[in-house]
Amino acid sequence: MLRRLAHLIWGAEVDRALRPVLAVTLIGSLAGSSAWSFMGIWAIEDLGATSAQLSFGYLVGAIVAGLVGHAGGHLSDHVGRRGLILAGEGLLAITLPLFLLAGSDVLLGLGLMVGAGALGSFGGSAGQAMVADLVPPERHEVAYASVRVAANLGVTMGPPAGSLFLVAGGWHAFFPGVGLLAVAAWWLAFRLLPRGGAYAPTSPPQRGSLGVIVRDRPYLLFMAASVFSWLVYVAYETVLPVSLVESHGLPTWGWGVLVVINPLLVTLFQLRLTRSLAHVSMVPKWVAGVLLMGLPFLLLGVTSAIPVIVLVLVLFVLGEMLWVPTSSAIVAGLAPDDLRGAYMGAFAGTAATGFALAPFLGLQVRDASGDAAMWSAFAVAAVVSAAVGATVCRRAESRAAPPPPSALLEG
Repeated sequence: MLRRLAHLIWGAEVDRALRPVLAVTLIGSLAGSSAWSFMGIWAIEDLGATSAQLSFGYLVGAIVAGLVGHAGGHLSDHVGRRGLILAGEGLLAITLPLFLLAGSDVLLGLGLMVGAGALGSFGGSAGQAMVADLVPPERHEVAYASVRVAANLGVTMGPPAGSLFLVAGGWHAFFPGVGLLAVAAWWLAFRLLPRGGAYAPTSPPQRGSLGVIVRDRPYLLFMAASVFSWLVYVAYETVLPVSLVESHGLPTWGWGVLVVINPLLVTLFQLRLTRSLAHVSMVPKWVAGVLLMGLPFLLLGVTSAIPVIVLVLVLFVLGEMLWVPTSSAIVAGLAPDDLRGAYMGAFAGTAATGFALAPFLGLQVRDASGDAAMWSAFAVAAVVSAAVGATVCRRAESRAAPPPPSALLEG
């Protein structure tokens, strides 16, 4: 049964070397989603934090997670991917039960939230770099799409799992239960993940990653484009439900029903879409992906009828399915082999920036000028990201492309 389900979702073309990463990603995502789906509720209802304190905690957590993600990626270039992934999952498993010690100490509770978010990102960049270590460059995009499907499955199953822990014994069962899921992810990583890969660097880097990144103008340009695209992506997760419920009269339970569209479509169609467009250049996929995420928001300024909302969600997830694997493939194409982890870690910082700024800037514009102005701002961000990213996509493809046969003969 499980084999048939896996074949339905991933098909038969997943690289054998990648399968351990998929298993670890699935269970790790399940643990993380179980925790973070209810973390805000815990902070307000049990810890006693105010909304302002919680938003500040999220902001600090996003910044720290970005910094730790880069540090983890950098270290993975020197000590190996597997060790960093094991360290991140292991420390997270230890940290989660400690939330029960916070009581009503808001500072301690929010500090644990920041720490848990940082630990969750510690091995994330190493995991992304490991994908490129295991599969050839021409398979990067499909490989990252496969990993994304595994992560999405974990995100889909996480909230129900967290709910079961809460029903079983409240917060005193929730945090140890989620901690056990993190232990399971650590155990799978320990048993399954390889120490290297067929396409991994043969030796640690002999140069500092920061100096190389700072001098890599195409990569810095890609980072800038990614910040704008992450602003659009995070707007879907954080700002859109607020807008639909408060400005357009959608009941809260209605958003809970509609939001299922995203994980369902990703699970069923992400790999199929990526494989069918494998022959297409990165440039149109990046441009179309970002624009499909950002421009449909403008429809909400015309009408908020349910069919239009559903259309916006479908177009967004279509763009997301184009943009996410293409982004990871671009990083892998731009990164020098010996600094792959550091480049992945720096890219993770753009996601942290998006999570930190999108709700803050979006809601500020909304309060000052209304929903239409807010969605116009995110549409502009999508256009900027598409324009800037298109140039970088070409450079990434040229770096990743193998040299022509004549060049090999001359060498």
